[in-house]
Amino acid sequence: MGERFGFEAFDCAPALRLEAHERVAELQFAAMNKRLDRIEEMIERLERRLWLTVYGVVAVILAQAFQGLLVAVP
Repeated sequence: MGERFGFEAFDCAPALRLEAHERVAELQFAAMNKRLDRIEEMIERLERRLWLTVYGVVAVILAQAFQGLLVAVP
């Protein structure tokens, strides 16, 4: 705003409180984004483990079927 009628500009208490609240909100959003990034990484690792388990179960079933075929065919 600059100077007005020869007075120096000053920050009033409500403006300082608003700035403080904005800084706190910004820090909270940054922390929340970090947590969400970590959760997304954990979900991706869990998804990889799940697919590995699914492929393992399918491999065991196919191996048992193949083994049954080898036993049945002389």
